[in-house]
Amino acid sequence: MIGKLFATIFGTSNSRELKRLQPIVNSINAHEKVIEALTDAELSNKTTYFREKLAQGASLDEILPEAFAVVRETARRTIGQRHFDVQLMGGIVLHQGKIAEMKTGEGKTLTETLPLYLNALTGKSAHLVTPNDYLARRDAEWMGPIYRHLGLSVGVLQNNMNDVERKQAYESDILYATNSELGFDYLRDNMKFRLTDYVQRDLNFAIVDEVDSILIDEARTPLIISGGADESSNLYVRINQIIPSLQKDVDYEVNEKDRTALLSDTGNDKVEQALGIDNLYAIENIKLLHHANQALKAHSLFRRDVDYVVRDNEVLIVDEFTGRILAGRRYSDGLHQALEAKENVTIERETQTLASITLQNYFRLYKKLAGMTGTAATEAEEFHQIYKLAVVTIPTHLPCIRTDKEDFIFLSQPSKYASIVADVKERYEKGQPVLIGTVAVETSELLSNYLTQAGIPHEVLNAKNHAREAEIVAHAGEPKHITIATNMAGRGTDIKLTEVSRSLGGLYVLGTERHESRRIDNQLRGRSGRQGDPGESRFYIALDDELIRIFGGDNLKKRMERIGMKDDEVIESSWVSKTIESAQQKVEKRNFETRKHLLEYDDVLNQQRMVIYSYRREILEGNSNSDNNVEGLIRDLLAATIEDLAALKTNKRALDEATYKEAITAVAQLTNIPAEEFHAQGLSQTNSELLRSDLINFLLLRYNLMINNERAATVKDAQYWLMLEAIDQAWKQHMLNLDRLKEGIGLRQMGQKNPLIEYKREAFGLFEDMMHAVRWEIVHNIFSLDVKHFNKAVLEQQREHELLELRLNSAGQSASSANSTVAAPSTKANNAGRNEPCPCGSGLKYKKCHGK
Repeated sequence: MIGKLFATIFGTSNSRELKRLQPIVNSINAHEKVIEALTDAELSNKTTYFREKLAQGASLDEILPEAFAVVRETARRTIGQRHFDVQLMGGIVLHQGKIAEMKTGEGKTLTETLPLYLNALTGKSAHLVTPNDYLARRDAEWMGPIYRHLGLSVGVLQNNMNDVERKQAYESDILYATNSELGFDYLRDNMKFRLTDYVQRDLNFAIVDEVDSILIDEARTPLIISGGADESSNLYVRINQIIPSLQKDVDYEVNEKDRTALLSDTGNDKVEQALGIDNLYAIENIKLLHHANQALKAHSLFRRDVDYVVRDNEVLIVDEFTGRILAGRRYSDGLHQALEAKENVTIERETQTLASITLQNYFRLYKKLAGMTGTAATEAEEFHQIYKLAVVTIPTHLPCIRTDKEDFIFLSQPSKYASIVADVKERYEKGQPVLIGTVAVETSELLSNYLTQAGIPHEVLNAKNHAREAEIVAHAGEPKHITIATNMAGRGTDIKLTEVSRSLGGLYVLGTERHESRRIDNQLRGRSGRQGDPGESRFYIALDDELIRIFGGDNLKKRMERIGMKDDEVIESSWVSKTIESAQQKVEKRNFETRKHLLEYDDVLNQQRMVIYSYRREILEGNSNSDNNVEGLIRDLLAATIEDLAALKTNKRALDEATYKEAITAVAQLTNIPAEEFHAQGLSQTNSELLRSDLINFLLLRYNLMINNERAATVKDAQYWLMLEAIDQAWKQHMLNLDRLKEGIGLRQMGQKNPLIEYKREAFGLFEDMMHAVRWEIVHNIFSLDVKHFNKAVLEQQREHELLELRLNSAGQSASSANSTVAAPSTKANNAGRNEPCPCGSGLKYKKCHGK
């Protein structure tokens, strides 16, 4: 009551925000008459005018009103659409680095052109981030004429592009791309050996379309680039023959809420007997246990045509949020191989993580971030906590007249489907277009069979026939058109109505069950009633639907049966609907905890990743400059390494003869310089600090002689490659070590310890050890360098091949547990024989160097 009174007197924060926007909107409108009078050439020249003003010191905020007016007039002339005032408000909010919540059908795609144009005037990157390639391509083609008329270039980033095409796309003033392509390009760039090979520019400004989908739903899983693991197991087929014989609730238990499956004691006994071992949990059988657990998940938790589809001898993952196939992505930790064995298709090689980043940490790299969606207010707290993004709700241009009917409740799915068919048949005979929303490919095909049996013509849009998406959507709003669709049609899909369709009541949206996220249900409803169109929506709910069964409790169905509800009966119950909404809230809360947990752990890795990537960049920039920065880095490394080694061997200021000899022996082994040469230099033998100084000066002298000889250019190239290779190999192993640490860190709770604190502590120790090892390896390899065996051309060719494999294969995401996915394996980066010289140029045999 007090809150309502306060809002009445002072206004809500959102209404106050809208009032602050209104004067800016008025200023934009004041420019309209003047801008309308310009010729096309004069309108195009405004871009040059704005850039000159910025060069003279004007700010983007100062030129915003006139720039927005220019974009609005250009849109009217080129694509026949004029921005409404509410779209101007949305554009201002986006430019200010906030989230604009605009209801579906309010023209978000057109709104985005305003801040994209304004921020692209600086000459820095302006990115529009979409959930999938189709929307990126569609929106760029749709809005492209506006930008091009104003002299700006427009790029589209697609999954099948090579690096040359990608670099060209990033050079565009405005880029349309998906979140995964942007994230993977960032990771791949930081694995390259030349700055000229980088495809991304600095991350300046980004608008994330469907921001709740990308930064909330998909943020549960990080982006991962993986490569082939050193070892691969052939146990999948063998284990797969055992698991189907096990009985649920007898040999294993399944927790569908947490997506876990665990063997019982009887299950352990049966697996041990089938494998001919005594103890599945013995150290020597740890690999067998891992395979058994992954096979159990594959059979008990993952369903064909729900979580994945099988096509062309491949297991392809279906995105639970969009209903689309995630091309090239694979589940991690052997789960994908277990699914391949289950479906009897070719089993690919196992992989290990080479690079990873969460979507949260990637998008926080942008200097300014904004977002748009129709459903953001419910997640305002998370947006603020994670991304420091405020949410502003923009009013609709026209009132929404769609009728959202109460849910129809059924006891069981068969009676629900029968009623759906009857409803759709009635609508079809009336001529009203219908969009039927399903949560899985399996359900869409089941409903398609029912409609076919009832003689109702229809189209099916799911991950199996996505190629016809544009054609199906183009006709979905016409009379007598029935469309069954997974979540593919839930976001970013504009279903146009004909006048006849409007007269028949508009688009009827029929949801076949509730999704685990209320936002996705609202997105489905939002396909109808756009821009003041008539429309209607209703959800059909069975009390044995998966969401209700898992999160609503089994008692709900039994309670309804006790009060007399019959199987063929349908009811409307606000109490049941609230129970279902409560179930959805439970899932949303669980997912928030998953995202929070993921980010807390990735923040540890992110700090280390930034150190490594910055260090690599420093090396790359040093090699591309003429001031020999790489040599300066190596000198610093050399001094630091000798300090480390001397500190280990000479922990007291005073030296005795034995300690002196031990220190010299260690340095000789590190540098491959005979100990006699050190003794001949007259090094201090009584003072440890003087000895360190003498050793550093002597080694710096030897290094200077090396880089200034007749092969100086070759030495410079070789040491550059050695440094990067040492860092990359160490980082790869560090990622593997952290993966292993994370797997078992949860057990620390049993010892009354906080797993996250323990992880931070141990991860820091591992990182320190890695950095020490990198320094030692670089120094060792520099002084062991065999210039005669160094072949820069061969190394560059191998690296280009390796990066090509990573680009083709890296399209996966991963999280802990069963939802994790990674990229397909890449080929081995090195083809050297074990007894041949290592291609890194160290002069050592491959088995003694990078073949270890």
